Amino acid sequence: MSKTRIEEVNRNIYNIKNKEDYDFKTIGLTEEVIKEISSKKDEPKWMLDLRLKALKVYEELTMPTWGPDLSTLDMSKIATYVRPKTDMKSSWNDVPEDIKSTFDALGIPEAEKESLAGVGAQYDSEIVYHSIKDELVKQGVIYTDFDTAVKQYPDLVKQYFTKCVPITDHKFIALHYAVWSGGSFVYVPKGVKLDIPLQSYFRLNAKGAGQFEHTLIIVDEGASLQFIEGCSAPKYNEINLHAGCVELFVKEGAFLRYSTIENWSKNMMNLNTKKVIVEKDGKIEWVTGSFGSKISMLYPMSILNGENAKCEFTGISFAGKGQDLDTGLKIVHNAENTSSVVNSKSISKDGGACTFRSSVKIRPIAKKSKTFVSCESLMLDSISRSDTIPVNDIQTEEVEFSHEAKIGKISEQAIFYMMSRGISEEEAKAMIVRGFADPISKALPIEYAVEMNNLINLELKGAIG
Repeated sequence: MSKTRIEEVNRNIYNIKNKEDYDFKTIGLTEEVIKEISSKKDEPKWMLDLRLKALKVYEELTMPTWGPDLSTLDMSKIATYVRPKTDMKSSWNDVPEDIKSTFDALGIPEAEKESLAGVGAQYDSEIVYHSIKDELVKQGVIYTDFDTAVKQYPDLVKQYFTKCVPITDHKFIALHYAVWSGGSFVYVPKGVKLDIPLQSYFRLNAKGAGQFEHTLIIVDEGASLQFIEGCSAPKYNEINLHAGCVELFVKEGAFLRYSTIENWSKNMMNLNTKKVIVEKDGKIEWVTGSFGSKISMLYPMSILNGENAKCEFTGISFAGKGQDLDTGLKIVHNAENTSSVVNSKSISKDGGACTFRSSVKIRPIAKKSKTFVSCESLMLDSISRSDTIPVNDIQTEEVEFSHEAKIGKISEQAIFYMMSRGISEEEAKAMIVRGFADPISKALPIEYAVEMNNLINLELKGAIG
């Protein structure tokens, strides 16, 4: 029998493990550790003060009492900062060979040449490569790593940093602000429209480490941007932690599409936080694919603060054996004529658990607003689990609101029909799953749609580590 497409896909490019050769490393979470990180980064005093404040908030807040079990996370054993033996480069040729070869295998330099206007590449706790096309610089676009932004654009950073996601939001965002490192800073000036996406890629190589990148994006009035975020890590036999933060600001009449393909290994706890504030006539589009990770707790939040502000969310998660993916979204309608459309899908197999949580709040001021939420779950066997937990708080009658949820299994009749046409059972299942995921694939640039389909194939084969 000839090989199916599923069998031909190889996870090895994601599972590359480089020797841990770092310049500096801290383990644990103490005031001394935070001061050491800030000192190594040569940060201004205001940032150190913020980090120390965040540590106190972290110590005061309790662990979540709902969702996946996080009891195996021991922060005293997590490497909170790992600096690779290189500074940030603007040419791939200058990046150390072992790090460069990893990004080469992931296709990042090639993608930059063919379809990106700028790239940032983070390895463990620091950005090791960053570039932006000259024509964007001439238009006033700022795209740099967040550490550089703190020093070169302090007034702009202070204006927005922690203003979308406050330190007190929850325990793991306080942790993030205490030990954040790396990430991206983007400012798109008024009226500037970027036709080609920017991308940041975050690679965690060190075992037992955490990654805490901070992404801050401001799309000014009438401007537009497509931003792509990629994440991956090799498999280890001890817990890794991802607790990044994304703060997005979409100004009046502006547009932002934020796409994410998360491909963490199955020893990862992914406790990421993402939030956007959208002003009048602005629009945010979230496109997200969650793969890998032992545990995920991720709920992008959209705050629609201006009249006619819009939000679209398109996402998929895939949980296999030993995975508990607790994902969803939060939306707050804070003005008249705001609208939100949600299309969420999940796939579970081999005992994996997918939970979709949504929180939609329509305040009294948000008259004539519209919301449509669709949640579909596909279970590939009888031992997997899928749950939908919606919370809808509608505080005015002058709205249009719709919520629908579907949970089902692959039709045996459909499998039989395709097998009768000469298609193997394995490939028939894969075709049905890819068709189920098609709306998400269509929302991604072609290169990333191909990557997402490859990840689905890997999951179906059980090849992700």
